[in-house]
Amino acid sequence: MAQLRQDYEQFKQRGAEIIVVGPENAPSFAAYWQRNELPFIGLPDPKASVLKLYGQEVNLFKLGRMPAQVIVDKQGVARYVHYGHNMTDIPSNSELLALLDQLNSTSEA
Repeated sequence: MAQLRQDYEQFKQRGAEIIVVGPENAPSFAAYWQRNELPFIGLPDPKASVLKLYGQEVNLFKLGRMPAQVIVDKQGVARYVHYGHNMTDIPSNSELLALLDQLNSTSEA
């Protein structure tokens, strides 16, 4: 999440909103968000309902939920999905920003 915070303004400039979904319950999630002053939306998902909708992997041998990044357009269509194979398998912000630029230029054409 620190990676996303670092370039949060660049995501906002591209019309994107970051939503982080996590396995914690609402009070734990809210406390973490407040303690770390995260500027984007945090959605607690302790029953894994969002996880199941997007097919995110859970691997108890690798510390639980594997990372997943999804770019959803304004019509609700998932335009990009990356499922990580371990906790460090996360696309860089520059990759995600380039994808947003590409999607924005396609939607303007």
